[in-house]
Parts: sequence; structure tokens; C-alpha cells
Amino acid sequence: MFMRLFAFLVAMFAFSASAVYAAPFNEGFRKCVECHEAEVGVWKETKHAKSYNDVHKKDAVAKILAAVGGSTNMRQNPTCVTCHYTETKASEDAKPTVAAGPSCESCHGPSSTWREIHNNYGDGVKEASKEAPANKAKRIAESTKAGMIWPSMTYDIAANCMQCHGLAQSKISGDTLDKMLDAGHPGEPEFELVRNSQGIVRHRFYPPNVNVNSEMNAAELSRLFIVGQAAALVSATSASAKATHPKYVALQKKREQDARTALQAVADVPEVKAVLDKPSAEAGRKLAEALKGKDLSAKVKSQLPAKSAYK
Repeated sequence: MFMRLFAFLVAMFAFSASAVYAAPFNEGFRKCVECHEAEVGVWKETKHAKSYNDVHKKDAVAKILAAVGGSTNMRQNPTCVTCHYTETKASEDAKPTVAAGPSCESCHGPSSTWREIHNNYGDGVKEASKEAPANKAKRIAESTKAGMIWPSMTYDIAANCMQCHGLAQSKISGDTLDKMLDAGHPGEPEFELVRNSQGIVRHRFYPPNVNVNSEMNAAELSRLFIVGQAAALVSATSASAKATHPKYVALQKKREQDARTALQAVADVPEVKAVLDKPSAEAGRKLAEALKGKDLSAKVKSQLPAKSAYK
């Protein structure tokens, strides 16, 4: 009897531990479209989505694949998959499958640990518009803790962009980055968050006009610009230690210098100075939080990209 009870308790502990500590994984955009049809509709028209069908056809791909080693199929090469695709699983134990280009979870985090929390509007409540404020606050807090990156978490969203667009992906070794650059893989030192997020990528369907893809006002754009520059600075300074290739060093140095120059316009903000003095994700998040509700447009207006330059 005791041994059966002991075995039961061990099994229950193992189940509980796996439930709590199971590694998060991507479930794919089809899970998101159930509630976010408009947002997914926007995504389907972006290069992020369309690249799934054509990025592997580019002339330089074969040379880069040969340099980094591994599979000569982009969709099966871990180095390429890291940035160019979304690898999904149907369940924790299922075999991963490359199912799309960069998609929802590339920015908002693998959903396996937070999707059900995110979708819980309260007992018997099926619509977000009828959700009790207390449940919403709890839902946001718990899904954030479980790994969801909300649109309001601008620093973390920006940091995800910088991982790939700054050629600073933490999952790719410095040696591999050297080989990629020698084989002709491009860097993107000019990547800027406002220009690259407010064009065809923009998907801002918020109450009270949930059917309208709303544009940011001047104050919102100014805050996003500064947070994006902070994320670029953190990314560049961190990535600088990854590789010694002259091209890579030059790429990250330019990203760092451009970000520092942009941030100087608001260096009187204590949290901006903190990022300049010691770039870190923690400092970047504190800056994003400190800027909420502030209008910096007068100070950064000359640096903001023209709407016609949005991508």
C-alpha cells in the first residue's frame, strides 16, 4: 500500500513539474487567427509571411548554406530557421515542423505556455468586451509571467526585432556569423523600429474601433522611436562580443553609434542616460515604462522617418 502511494506521489510530482517547467513552444499562427483574424490578415500581406515561399530561392542562399554547414534546405537548417521561419509543434512531444515565415510568436513569444491564460475572460465569459476588470488585470499579469510579450511591452517587442534584423541572434554562434558574412549574408545596420513597424506590418486593432488599423500619433511614435533606439543599443553592445569578423564589428559599431546619437536628443531623461551609461535589457524596460504617457515628439521629430519611408 505504501509503495503504491509513494509511486502515485512520484508520478504526480513528475506531472506537476513537467506542467510547470515544460519548455514553451510555438503553436503557429492558426491558433492566433481564431481571435485575431484582422491581425493575421495583415501579417499575410507582409514579407515576413510571403518570404516562406521565396526566401530559399534567392541566389545567395546556396553559398550561405554551404558556409554554415548542415542541411542544404533552408527550412531544415537550424541556423536559417532561427530567423527566417516559425518552427511549430502540435504538442510538447510532437516533432517540430517549419510552418511559416516569421509570425505572431516570433514577436509575442511561444504561446504554448500562455495562450489558454490569454484566452480566459472569466468563467462563462466568451467575449473580451464583457470581461471583468479584475479578471483582465489577472489575465494580463499571469500570461505575461507565462511568457507572453504584449504589444504594450515595447522594449521586449523591439528587442525581438533586433535579434534578427541586427544580425544579433543569441542562438547563432559568433563562428557561424563569421561564416555567414563571408558568404555574403547581409547585415541591416539601418534597421529602425518606427519605419519598419508602422508600414505594412502595422496591426493595431484596439477598442473602441476594433475594425480599424489605427495609426500612432506623434507622441506614440516618439516613444516607440526612443525605445527602439534603446533596444538597438543594447543589442549592438551585447552582440559586439559575439564575433571578431571585421564586417561584423563594423556592423555592430555602426548600430551602436547611430543609437547613441539618436538617444542624445533625450539624454536629459534619467532612464535614457541609464541606458547610455550601461546598456542592458533591464535598463531598456525601465526606460519604456518611464516614457509611458510622455510626448517626446518635439525633441525627436527631426529624426522620425517620414510616413512615405515606412516599410
